[in-house]
Parts: sequence; structure tokens; C-alpha cells
Amino acid sequence: MAQFRKALPQLSGEFFLTDGGIETTLIFLERLELPDFAAFDLLKRKEGEAVLRKYFQTYSGLAQRFGTGIILESATWRASSDSGARRKRRRNQARRR
Repeated sequence: MAQFRKALPQLSGEFFLTDGGIETTLIFLERLELPDFAAFDLLKRKEGEAVLRKYFQTYSGLAQRFGTGIILESATWRASSDSGARRKRRRNQARRR
């Protein structure tokens, strides 16, 4: 078992801010196209990195303003080998049509 599992800051009873769903925000509010809901795809381009920085800085600014902790999600949850295999299969199927 991990040494600090029972001493995580978010278990202290204090308030923490969490972000609002990176892919949903980027698709519906920023109007970006994310292949297969995959925000990590943005890391391939300098402009995409800037978009992700803006997203995370918005939440970190709010946490700082209100003096609270923050828990952020990762832009890489769709970067797993399972998700990659599904995307590859869909691309191959689309090419066969």
C-alpha cells in the first residue's frame, strides 16, 4: 500500500475546487474538435498546449482567489492503449468505406 494514501490533502475535510470536465468544456464551450473525446490530442500542437494551459489556469486562479486547494484531472485519460486501439479500429473502418 502507498505510504501516504491515508494522508492525502483532499481527505483533510477542507474545501477543494475541482475542474469542470476538460473535454466537455473544450468541445462545447471552446468549440474545439477532439477526436474521440481525446484532449491529449491537443498536446501535439503548440496552440493546443496553450488551450490546455488556459483551461487549467482558469481553475488554479479561482482556487487561489478563494484560498482553497485544487484537484485537476489529466488531459490524458483517453491516451490509454485500450482507447488508442479503439481509435485505430475506427480509422481503419472509415478508410474501408
